[in-house]
Amino acid sequence: MLGQQFYHETIRKIIVGFGTTFNNVQLIRKDSSGNTVQSMKVPLAYGPKEKFLVRLRADADLSSKVAITLPRIGFEIQNLSYDAARKLSRVQKFKKVKGDTSRQLDTQFMPVPYNLEIVLYVLAKQSDDALQIVEQILPYFNPNFNVTLNLNSIHSKVDVPINLNAVQVMEDYVGDFQTRRSVQSVFSFTAKSYVYGPITTSKPIEGVTIDVINGFKYSSIGATQTARIEITGDYATGSSGGVVYDVTGTA
Repeated sequence: MLGQQFYHETIRKIIVGFGTTFNNVQLIRKDSSGNTVQSMKVPLAYGPKEKFLVRLRADADLSSKVAITLPRIGFEIQNLSYDAARKLSRVQKFKKVKGDTSRQLDTQFMPVPYNLEIVLYVLAKQSDDALQIVEQILPYFNPNFNVTLNLNSIHSKVDVPINLNAVQVMEDYVGDFQTRRSVQSVFSFTAKSYVYGPITTSKPIEGVTIDVINGFKYSSIGATQTARIEITGDYATGSSGGVVYDVTGTA
């Protein structure tokens, strides 16, 4: 069974869907009179928090053109674990007839439930910037937010719940006056999804042939009759051959 090549990009699509949820966070800065002096879209990137912090410490005043700008949002996969509470039957299958002229049947076994642990980081140089971003995220998770994804040809619309587990706000003041203050907010999420196996495609029934062995007559009502039915096509046999059934009954 193992060795059949297939790739539905399920985990990749979940990560992309997760990141898309946070790709339009806005930040506004105001002066003492309440007038807006700056408005920006917070940059979003996939990567570990340590990478962002190293780049900040290497250029604390952000004078280099290659340094990252703040505030910034980053996220990464933390863990992938099996969820026994959402276990499904192993023998049941999903079936879907293709909408084109071929009318072929796609079949797929039940998926395997997995939880994808994702960590989101918010880095800012001011506490107000970090809190402003946090307040734009928290109201949408109560405690979960559903993302609709197209995972494969059979499961074209799947709601993936993303649960918010915990939020941690940190401000690092340790260091001398030349050390940059680090304002961080860390969100822990769990995406409850499934991992799907290969999809097998079967051809439709090509034809049905019925041969009546004993002719039906008025005088033979109540007598035993036999009919031979031959069905050809992948739906009936799982291969390109045919199968013959002898049906016996009374008329």
